[in-house]
Amino acid sequence: MSKKKSVPGHAVWADIAVGLLAGWVATQVTNLAQRPLRRATPEHIDRHEAKVRPGASSSLVAARKLAEILDVAPSQGRDARWGKAIHLAVGMGWGPVYGLLRRYGGLRPVGAALASGSAMSLILDEALVPALGLSAPCHHYPTFTRVRGFIAHLVYGAAVAMAAEGLGHALGRPPGSPARSRPADRGPGR
Repeated sequence: MSKKKSVPGHAVWADIAVGLLAGWVATQVTNLAQRPLRRATPEHIDRHEAKVRPGASSSLVAARKLAEILDVAPSQGRDARWGKAIHLAVGMGWGPVYGLLRRYGGLRPVGAALASGSAMSLILDEALVPALGLSAPCHHYPTFTRVRGFIAHLVYGAAVAMAAEGLGHALGRPPGSPARSRPADRGPGR
């Protein structure tokens, strides 16, 4: 009797690809959700935010800093394009976090959605973005601003979950399926 090799239950690259695409979808959904969240912002909060932030958005500030590092002459059009690209790259790059939480963390979809959205808000908005000088320190912003950002990242978490689950099921690779190898089909009677 010969032993058959195990067939991998998943491929990490497939999880990453699904996560990147789900991150793209979630970024688009979050951008749409930002509009009503911004409209709900009181005018005095808008004025305060404009006074303390170093630029129109952290992505735009990042684009300008990148242009400085690359020693490229300032250009509003290029900065806007680079800012959008940076924003999208960050959103896409965070997408695989959801799949990792599902597959390796053993979280259910709702838990992984909440964890990935919350972690994105806390790690990026509350820590990394201010530390890199892409925004003012968090304590300079009103609580309303920080709550609005947290809600937007929860929307991201929900959207990345729906996209990843849908894509995963369509590909026959749901994000929560085990990461272990499974035995090859032995056929009837074996």
